Amino acid sequence: MTIQPIRPFHLALPCQDLAKTQTFYCDILGCSLGRTSECWIDLNLYGHQLVFHDCGGETLQEMHNPVDQHAIPVPHFGIVLTPPDFDTLAARLDGKVNWILEPSMRFQNTAGEQKTLFFRDPNNYALEFKSFADDRFLFEPFEN
Repeated sequence: MTIQPIRPFHLALPCQDLAKTQTFYCDILGCSLGRTSECWIDLNLYGHQLVFHDCGGETLQEMHNPVDQHAIPVPHFGIVLTPPDFDTLAARLDGKVNWILEPSMRFQNTAGEQKTLFFRDPNNYALEFKSFADDRFLFEPFEN
């Protein structure tokens, strides 16, 4: 299957504090603010619609999965960026987030080789941003 032109996704999540969430996503990540109400906000995350709902402080339960010798938090979400956009974001985040996994290269010398970084938002959600030198390898299986 080939990669098709991407349509924006919509992801809605519960949050603990709308104001802190808005500040983080707009000021730190550079998202633009869309529609808002007293109990939810829409954010433009690299052209995708990310929505946070004030649900009284409840957020999603987290687990971990071993990936490439790291305990990766699940659930997590993020965007596959171009290499220059990845480098720009990594520099923008430096000193502004607590890293789960600092910007690094994973799966070196395999079809899955990628730059990746993980950090947490104010709701304790894990975010991963990654980039491939060639997006054709996004879904390429590992060779056995």
